[in-house]
Amino acid sequence: MAGNYVELIGNLTRDPELRFIPSGAAVANFGIAVNRRWRNTQTNEWDEEVSFFDVVCWRDLAENVTESLTKGNRVMVSGRLQTRSWETDNGEKRSKVEILADEVGPSLRWATAQVTRTERRDGGGGGGFDAPMPSEPPAYSQDEEPF
Repeated sequence: MAGNYVELIGNLTRDPELRFIPSGAAVANFGIAVNRRWRNTQTNEWDEEVSFFDVVCWRDLAENVTESLTKGNRVMVSGRLQTRSWETDNGEKRSKVEILADEVGPSLRWATAQVTRTERRDGGGGGGFDAPMPSEPPAYSQDEEPF
């Protein structure tokens, strides 16, 4: 797929947090840590680098993620990058890159999962590529650090 599309596999750094915007749409936020490990050819030892990402899910996907996943779970996330900008009460400009998830699932490499099909709650998708975004962004703290 061309364009703004990402796929990541990592571990949840915190439990998904579910909120509802005034229109009633569900939004869930969670973080994932993605590890990269390689052998250093000079020292012949393993080196590791960790990157942290914030993920946003909408509607049914948000509710399913919140009901199914907890901190430490290994997950696969696909979606698109989205930049959110704001100004603090002190006039400082802040911005943050998040992943707007289209799909989230448990990784079955070192775990098993029990899949239960759910009824559609609001008739919409996960809020990713196939569904329009709500007109209101979720409520965030304006002093929140990007990562």
